[in-house]
Amino acid sequence: MDSINQQQPEKNHEDLSGSEAGKKIKELVDKSSTCYFCTKITTGEPLKTRPMSVQKVDEAGNFWFLSANDSHKNADIQTDNKVQLLFQGSDYSDFLSVYGLATISTDKELIKELWEPIVKTWFTEGVDDPRITAIKVETLEGYYWDNKHGNAVAFVKMAAGAIMGKTLDDSIEGKLSV
Repeated sequence: MDSINQQQPEKNHEDLSGSEAGKKIKELVDKSSTCYFCTKITTGEPLKTRPMSVQKVDEAGNFWFLSANDSHKNADIQTDNKVQLLFQGSDYSDFLSVYGLATISTDKELIKELWEPIVKTWFTEGVDDPRITAIKVETLEGYYWDNKHGNAVAFVKMAAGAIMGKTLDDSIEGKLSV
């Protein structure tokens, strides 16, 4: 039996590198800026996973978050800075997995750049709250699953494929090397 990818009548795999990978990462994160931020990924213990909102992502594939200096996440990063970020933009597309290295900064100018008023929910003293740190995640590698022509076209192709008994979808996936 052929794999699902071999049954696909059109190209559905494209690895991206360099600036093209960075642009794809930014495109996907711009659609959904909330991810699962996973730590303790190399310890052999269960992952520690929590939802986090990305404050900034650039076209080089770097991510920035705001976090409390007394959080479990910051403690985990100080022990092992390898992290995994998992994004889901919609039910059928915009999936992204990023593996990278996290660093913690107390740079006040960076924190001011990343600040948004809603963050005061966690940092009640505002942008000058002494507990605020910035976390940068440098992407080492990633993988994406998306569709080529938007969710409406993808749905029509899936429905047609189901009716005809063929693998027809609008998917595209690949490795991201920044």
